[in-house]
Amino acid sequence: MSFWSDAKLEQKRGYRWLVTMGTMHQWIAKSVTKPSITISETSHKFINHTFWYPGRVEWNSIDMTLVDPVTQDAAMTLMLLVEKAGYEVPEKIKTDGWKTISKLKGVEAVNKYLIQQIDSEGNAIETWTLHNPWIKSVSFGNLSYDDDSILSISLGIRYDWAYLATKNGPMTSMGVNGNKFPKGSPRAQLY
Repeated sequence: MSFWSDAKLEQKRGYRWLVTMGTMHQWIAKSVTKPSITISETSHKFINHTFWYPGRVEWNSIDMTLVDPVTQDAAMTLMLLVEKAGYEVPEKIKTDGWKTISKLKGVEAVNKYLIQQIDSEGNAIETWTLHNPWIKSVSFGNLSYDDDSILSISLGIRYDWAYLATKNGPMTSMGVNGNKFPKGSPRAQLY
């Protein structure tokens, strides 16, 4: 039987997803990239040959686009998160002393970051949990008298690694199935 004639076989859809980032309203997220990795490489040259070996795994940053509503002001929400991470405008330094951004404060500001793909009933079928996420970049959009579209904000999120949980398997890091996770571990807590 071919897959297109099996009504029980449902595909993941690109428009069924939710993002959870701290206390940000989920409905303002317009688009998001899923986690991705890059594996470095190194070569070994021997006479007339080159042999390649895999190196380290690096998790690539996440890009997200938000709409910027008036009443749940996304621009101000993001500025407050950057300030919670430790940034202060020079005027505040005069009264509050010298403070700087730190990883700990940046991670605490974002709090948690989940990307969930959902099925037609709204159930999570795939959940990516970013470990130690922090805001890497914010672009508050462009203004033009020729443009009547909804204003968008571009956001970059950096993280150390991501865990993947799926409806049909245990929580894994990049699809290794069958592992038993110790009680209290981040992986065990989602299932």
